[in-house]
Amino acid sequence: MTIPRTIRMHENDNVAIVANTGGLPAGTVFPDGLTLATRVPEGHKVALVDIAEGAPIVRYDVTIGYAQQPIARGTWVEESLVRMPAARGLDDLPKPVRGRAPLAPLEGYTFEGFRNPDGSVGTRNILAISETVQCVSGVVAFAVQRIKQELLPKYPNVDDVVAIEHTYGCGVAIDAPGAEIPIRTLRNIATNPNFGGRAMLVSLGCEKLQPARLFPQGAIPIQGAQQVDTVCLQDAAHVGFGDMIASIMRTAEQHLAELDKRRRETVPAAELVVGVQCGGSDAFSGVTANPAVGFASDLLVRAGAAVMFSETTEVRDGIDQLTARAADDDVAQAMIREMAWYDEYLKRGGVDRSANTTPGNKKGGLANITEKAMGSIIKSGTAPIAGVLAPGEKLRQKGLIYAATPASDFICGTLQLAAGMNLHVFTTGRGTPYGLAAVPVVKVATRDDLARRWHDLMDINAGRIATGDATIADVGWELFHFLLDVASGRKKTWAEHWRLHNALTLFNPAPVT
Repeated sequence: MTIPRTIRMHENDNVAIVANTGGLPAGTVFPDGLTLATRVPEGHKVALVDIAEGAPIVRYDVTIGYAQQPIARGTWVEESLVRMPAARGLDDLPKPVRGRAPLAPLEGYTFEGFRNPDGSVGTRNILAISETVQCVSGVVAFAVQRIKQELLPKYPNVDDVVAIEHTYGCGVAIDAPGAEIPIRTLRNIATNPNFGGRAMLVSLGCEKLQPARLFPQGAIPIQGAQQVDTVCLQDAAHVGFGDMIASIMRTAEQHLAELDKRRRETVPAAELVVGVQCGGSDAFSGVTANPAVGFASDLLVRAGAAVMFSETTEVRDGIDQLTARAADDDVAQAMIREMAWYDEYLKRGGVDRSANTTPGNKKGGLANITEKAMGSIIKSGTAPIAGVLAPGEKLRQKGLIYAATPASDFICGTLQLAAGMNLHVFTTGRGTPYGLAAVPVVKVATRDDLARRWHDLMDINAGRIATGDATIADVGWELFHFLLDVASGRKKTWAEHWRLHNALTLFNPAPVT
């Protein structure tokens, strides 16, 4: 007989989520005597006490909403019964906690990586072909296919060839406020540690985003020089499509020959730059996968690595928690600045943070963005927040970093790639085949059922935490060791195995002309 189970996040909570696969029917009696008056689906909230109309609904010891009508003990707290609270103001936020004891150092952990001329370390050895404008994407895709078939087999130490395809570069207000975000994003992606420190670019010739603007003098240091190898399709020397492809392939082969000379070497775990993200979230995200990722994040920070957490709308409701964790006042103010910028950005579009939650989030038990945010923030662990990045900026420090991005899976991943991540961790409860071509993506399932059904897409099963078969620490350590193995090339993620990857998506808040 299945024992009915609920999960309550804090002793002050007046709701808990049903943990049984498939949910539980009315009449179910829990070991503590609570009896369900209505059916409650898996992951959805049940009232632990009578909640009066207008009274707070509390989960994570945080008010996630207010009762739209009286809610009886033992009944399903449906989304429609929860009125979302107003966003926390950005004034009078908690100050950084002084005298916080640093996390104890974690020494002796290493991985096998590719060291670059600028000192960064790659987890993969990839030829990346950047583009100035969408117009060249078809030509570059054709060339990449030829390069993989005809050239890549000659260079066994090169892992892959990828095109940095995007939908930018022309038909845009390139001098408008906000236009610097996609431009610096593309520039910084080209210097991602997994690309070996060299840059190759394909240009059309007539686009607004000219090569000199994308890569101004001094933008990319390459072994003491300042250069980018550029192929311009409108160059008069190109007679026909075949000439264009041949020119791209000649340039690519020069880069492949250099990349092929590289070898993995033992480096400290401190050289990891890990981006953490969630997508297709459910009520278990903040119970299993995200806490386990948070535990692993602390381990990485203790080992000297850099960890980025992001998704502005999914941390906005916890800004008071985050300013208290800032390393200093400057970091707290930088975080407030990014929240304020995004509030205004959403306001210009006629929406607010509530537009974030999806039908899948709600079906998975998340009533609103406030509840979702509490589960999302846990991915950041407990370390002090050492720095803040604006969208598209490059990371230049270690520790826990807030990289401001939209919550869109694709845009967030693209901006974390530009920041310099060499390894990605992605949690999901509803399930998503998300992947990136440029970095390994480790997928963490929130539930046993998802891990079972998507056994050849999920790398780590955090659902064992909900069933009591593992602790948060158990799964956190498992993830930490798995990350070192993946970074070393000893293991591949399922997304790498199947060669699943999403297109890069630039964040462009400026107008399109």
